[in-house]
Amino acid sequence: MGARVIPLGIPVDSPEALSERHVLEDMNSPPLNGEKSALLSREQNGAVAAVANPIRREIVSRSCAGMKSLCDDEIDLEDCKSSKDRDKSFRYHRTPKIYNQALLSGLAYCISSCSMILVNKFVLSGYDFNAGIFLMLYQNFVSVTIVSVLSISGLSRQNIYMETNKDWLPVNAIFVGMLITSMFSLKYINVAMVTVLKNVTNVITASGETYLFKKHHDGKVWAALILMIISAISGGITDLSFNGVGYAWQIVNCFLTASYSLTLRRVMDTAKQVTKSGNLNEFSMVLLNNTLSLPLGLILVLAFNEVEYLSKTPLLKMPMFWLVITFSGFLGLAISFTSMWFLHQTGATTYSLMGSLNKIPLSIAGIFLFKVPTSMENSMSILFGLLAGVFFAKAKMHERTQS
Repeated sequence: MGARVIPLGIPVDSPEALSERHVLEDMNSPPLNGEKSALLSREQNGAVAAVANPIRREIVSRSCAGMKSLCDDEIDLEDCKSSKDRDKSFRYHRTPKIYNQALLSGLAYCISSCSMILVNKFVLSGYDFNAGIFLMLYQNFVSVTIVSVLSISGLSRQNIYMETNKDWLPVNAIFVGMLITSMFSLKYINVAMVTVLKNVTNVITASGETYLFKKHHDGKVWAALILMIISAISGGITDLSFNGVGYAWQIVNCFLTASYSLTLRRVMDTAKQVTKSGNLNEFSMVLLNNTLSLPLGLILVLAFNEVEYLSKTPLLKMPMFWLVITFSGFLGLAISFTSMWFLHQTGATTYSLMGSLNKIPLSIAGIFLFKVPTSMENSMSILFGLLAGVFFAKAKMHERTQS
């Protein structure tokens, strides 16, 4: 919600990232005296010569490609560390830093994602705000403003060209629909049931991968998906605050979210081909996705006649209300970058597992903060659904390891 985009970038364990890291460490290391300094100078000159020589550069490139094939970017860094055992002194020096970065990025991602959902729920239900499309539009406007200011100040660079926009428009339409339906469902459904019903997205995505891309899933994955369906049905039956409109919006949201994840990779690959650099960095993707959402969001605000509601509601005259929704815009942007940071520090499997575990404290907080009426049966259904999500993430980790 807010400024979300699926993170992509060069993994930190790729040959390019490792070579940059070695060069930076060599430049920052203290000078040595005597024979050690001369030896280091000869080794560095030899390394430069090896890369400068075309034949040796080809050998180095092929060696790096072979190493990269052993450590696919879908596998966590912790699964690939064995390839670095030959350089124990380097590993001893770097491991604590990577561990701290992973822990810090994981906490930042959890806090920002949980806070975003809770703040949106507070705005829509606590303030009884009935303009979800405007809220989405304003959050994306805040994100575009922040990234643009960073770009002007020189803290970030974008490499977006007009040719990229037409390739990105279809997936951006899905992105806007995903955010809007999420707003609508969150207004009518409590946070705990939203997190359980979101598991249906995994079922649709897995089915789409099997049908569209002929991807095979093992028995554990399908067992977890069946458990998710059961938990969603039982949770809806036992929901004391059941709202048919909210559930309908959430089901639509599940289909749009699955469609977004299935189509984003192909569209991003196409967009990269039309950029001069051949690469879209994180700032570029966030700016592109949110900028294109602004005109479409404005059209939807007019189509759903939210302008009339906005002109009459006294909420827009409250400075505290503007502060809260502006803060939600910052959180939306924070989710984008903390998720990218966390994914780069760990990997796709740890990222997906953390996303499932993240739903547990979020559901508990949603029940207590908003005083949601619940029963033992409904609480057990919610817990069952959350555990099914964790089981699904672990099954996907096992599937990726086997493949």
